[in-house]
Amino acid sequence: MAQLKDDCFAFAGGLMPLPDAVSALMARVAPAPASEEAALPDALGRILAEDIAAPRDVPPHDNAAVDGYAVFFADLDARAETRLAVTGRIAAGHPLGRAAKRGEAIRIFTGAPIPPGASGTTADGPDTVFMEEDVRAEGDAVFLPPGLKQGANLRQRGEDIKKGDTVLRRGRRLRPQDLGVAASVGRAKVPVFRRLKAAVFSTGDEVRDPGEGSAAALEEGCILDSNRFAVMGLLHELGVAVSDLGILPDREPAIRAALAEAARAHDLLVTSGGVSAGEEDHVKAAIEGVGGRIDLWRLAIKPGRPVAFGTVGGAAFVGLPGNPVAAMATFMRIARPMILKLAGAGEDEIEPMRFRVAADFAHGKKAGRREWVRAKLVSGANGLMRARKVRGSGSGILTSMTEADGLVELTEEMETIEPGQAVDFLPFSELLA
Repeated sequence: MAQLKDDCFAFAGGLMPLPDAVSALMARVAPAPASEEAALPDALGRILAEDIAAPRDVPPHDNAAVDGYAVFFADLDARAETRLAVTGRIAAGHPLGRAAKRGEAIRIFTGAPIPPGASGTTADGPDTVFMEEDVRAEGDAVFLPPGLKQGANLRQRGEDIKKGDTVLRRGRRLRPQDLGVAASVGRAKVPVFRRLKAAVFSTGDEVRDPGEGSAAALEEGCILDSNRFAVMGLLHELGVAVSDLGILPDREPAIRAALAEAARAHDLLVTSGGVSAGEEDHVKAAIEGVGGRIDLWRLAIKPGRPVAFGTVGGAAFVGLPGNPVAAMATFMRIARPMILKLAGAGEDEIEPMRFRVAADFAHGKKAGRREWVRAKLVSGANGLMRARKVRGSGSGILTSMTEADGLVELTEEMETIEPGQAVDFLPFSELLA
């Protein structure tokens, strides 16, 4: 089972900078998921467990890139139109069945194999293909204009993939184009890491499921549970198999029993809120009561700050902040890379891609703190993209996440942002996948 080492969480001192927190956490993640074979239709989004090498060239033979006529370049007049007799026809999957001869043109269609020459190989076969719309056909002959370069419209054997090439590497999260590459080298199945199993739960006597009557009928002092569903969605996007433990009551024995059972069948336990030192925060005591460990990190970030990591038996534990925006932001920037590494992802798959855009807002922040500003991309007067801050900046304004396209990440040394200044933008398409 994939694990975190127990010594990774202790931190003494004030607020921890985000890069230090992520480095400390990632250095002690020990990915060890088992692997299995998955059919290509079921492998999308899974993480490749072994390198895949090509057992053959792709394409497997020289072929035509267009519909037209295959000819020998040496037969062409460089200054005037060339007339050649059309003596054969080749369609994809239907070779000519003989060697091509000098002085002839062969009707050929896209993807059809180039015929061999006198040697029995394509080394001395037709080496140029004319597009049908560029020539004039009359009866059994075709008239070819001058000026076409040797080798035009001809795809070489192995021009995409050479036999023995490593086409996909271990740790890659498989995309549709990756499945196509695997199929092109003959793989109907690929080795992938087993999906991580995560259990997600909320705690609190005041928390209610959205299905428990209408929001208008909530008892005084109660709230609907939004974090659990957002977190489960975030995990699903990472390809994690999720178990919903629902809402646990504010009673340590009940939390302790649920955690102990979940840890036996899952790689990861995730909650939001309930992990501080308050009298009604029982998660930490419950984890320690089943022999686990949890440490609360106070991070120099906004939104966020308190986030917990630990272990329960063989499972890793992640405790996210209770405010919904803070929960999502800390998941995306701290828990996400940890989970991907636990799942076997390579380094290239873990860090999201940043895009430089112009700020469409002014903003001030504290030095030494990492901040994420929820922003929507808009087109500027010059056509370049600008990041516009969405309304609502509080950690509890969840609708700001639905209105945003991503997060502007402001690093620790930054204090003042002016309109037009270049900033890093992290699109949700990178952070949610």
